[in-house]
Amino acid sequence: MDSKKVGCSKLGSSKLGSHLVLHGHSRPIVNLFYSPVTPDGFFLISSSKDSTPMLRNGETGDWIGTFEGHKGAVWSCSLDTNALRAASGSADFTAKLWDALTGDELHSFEHKHIVRACAFSEDTHFLLTGGVEKVLRIFDLNRPDAPPREVENSPGSIRTVAWLHSDQTILSSCTDNGGVRLWDVRTGKIVHTLETKSPVTSAEVSQDGRYITTADGTTVKFWDANHYGLVKSYNMPCNMESASLEPKFGNKFIAGGEDMWIHMFDFNTGEEIGCNKGHHGPVHCVRFSPGGESYASGSEDGTIRIWQTGPQNLEEPDSFVSGKVKVVVDEVTRKVEGFHVGKDGKTGNKEKALDG
Repeated sequence: MDSKKVGCSKLGSSKLGSHLVLHGHSRPIVNLFYSPVTPDGFFLISSSKDSTPMLRNGETGDWIGTFEGHKGAVWSCSLDTNALRAASGSADFTAKLWDALTGDELHSFEHKHIVRACAFSEDTHFLLTGGVEKVLRIFDLNRPDAPPREVENSPGSIRTVAWLHSDQTILSSCTDNGGVRLWDVRTGKIVHTLETKSPVTSAEVSQDGRYITTADGTTVKFWDANHYGLVKSYNMPCNMESASLEPKFGNKFIAGGEDMWIHMFDFNTGEEIGCNKGHHGPVHCVRFSPGGESYASGSEDGTIRIWQTGPQNLEEPDSFVSGKVKVVVDEVTRKVEGFHVGKDGKTGNKEKALDG
């Protein structure tokens, strides 16, 4: 991977109001995923219809590298627990496994149709995929050439997947059917369905494993991840495509959708406590950083924006303010994930650049 650290000058990052605008993708952003905090910090991976997932520093938004190899829109992306490997699911009928340090493609898992979702198991040994085929596949990453385990009987094309209960359970939602199915990994059977009226476009398991957050149409719901009861259900001001619960205190959540804004709500009351405006197209994905101090949004407009959580109500218009983006210039020469990047932009031990 071309690991050169970049800021405003390279990919057009800029600071608007109290948030960062991250450029680089040429088409809509459809999925975002934060890694847990690692010894090297935390990371943000994005997938786009431009076919090239991108890896960034999760705190500053600095671009680290671009994974090249897909031949169609990339609908889903994920990082393993240690942020050492990345995965992506694409319209080119493949899911790919990547080395997140070098950018090398480690394996390409062939499917028979579009792959819409992928997720690493918590123990990092397995990759779960789902898509238009209506089949969940579990690939053993210790034996990538071995046939995957297939879990069938999904009622529709799969939109989202996730692991929970220490990899004993998986969840999935469908593109055209309401509800979230919980599957027993051992038996491959559905053990429970979380009922929703509309298709669930976003399903997130909270960092502490207590809640499942879902977005379905104009509703955001919170479910008990262990007993599957409905804990909270809030009506939204518009169709929301994605929602995320603040991970540290669990006292607020964000949602984004067709009105192009990112709304923040009080978890306990459902009251709207903030509204971030800046995107110029519908918001397809929102996610809190692992510490909850910031959150990211991805839009039809092709940009990612990182917002500070803060207590303030951020309803100011889209306007420039003085000040520099949080980029440390000296980082151009720092050692990044085993690569020394010199001021000439050349890596010490890799010539392959994923960004072409």
